[in-house]
Amino acid sequence: MNTAGATGGAQTLRRGLALLRLLGQHHEEGLRASEVAQATGLERATAHRLLATLVEEGFAERDPQTRRLRLGLESLRLGLTSLRRSPLIDACRPVMQRISRLSGDTTFLIVRQGDHAVCMHREEGPYPVRVFTTEVGSALPMGIGAGGLALLSTLSDEDVQAYLVRHAVAFRRAGLMPAQVLRAVARSRSQGFAETRGEITEGVCGVGAVIPSRNGPFAAVSIGAIESRLGPARRQELGRQLREALAALAS
Repeated sequence: MNTAGATGGAQTLRRGLALLRLLGQHHEEGLRASEVAQATGLERATAHRLLATLVEEGFAERDPQTRRLRLGLESLRLGLTSLRRSPLIDACRPVMQRISRLSGDTTFLIVRQGDHAVCMHREEGPYPVRVFTTEVGSALPMGIGAGGLALLSTLSDEDVQAYLVRHAVAFRRAGLMPAQVLRAVARSRSQGFAETRGEITEGVCGVGAVIPSRNGPFAAVSIGAIESRLGPARRQELGRQLREALAALAS
């Protein structure tokens, strides 16, 4: 860690920020504390102490099985705050408003941040029974909810399997078994959009599709509605319309 010419009296803070930056660069696979110490050149005891503080404060999280460290929810929330004044929302808002107006239902802008799918924006449709299953700012593991499932489906088979292991508890709480999620991922890849039925709220269905990007999809738009309005045929119709609208937006 080269801090030559750096502001005096801020060494601990600078080291902590360097650790966060490193964890962000390796968020997918995670890092062991010994690997963090080696990569930063810090004494092992110093690295352990700083990492323990980041975990205690929620800026890092440690996998209880592998002991690997990744960014935590507090890091995610800071990233979300910085994105709220985002060109992405400005670009997506007209498309989301049009979809909500035509479908009558609520649309959600979902952005991937680390291992989570974060709701960045919501547009309400005119149908009187509205779906607010996902609040702006809320974060869920990818795969729970249509937008998150669309994002999860863009990962490789190996990464999906590892993701299911990392978030096994959250999926169990949602009543989703690994085989069920894998089938949903395969179906999403096949048809180009994701479908969900009641994973977050019973009686609520959704469809979601990613926004294509040269650097790989990191955002998706989903539509949520009560089950009586979003039967199989209408999910297929809206899914195709959503996929085409987002492809046009990306281009």
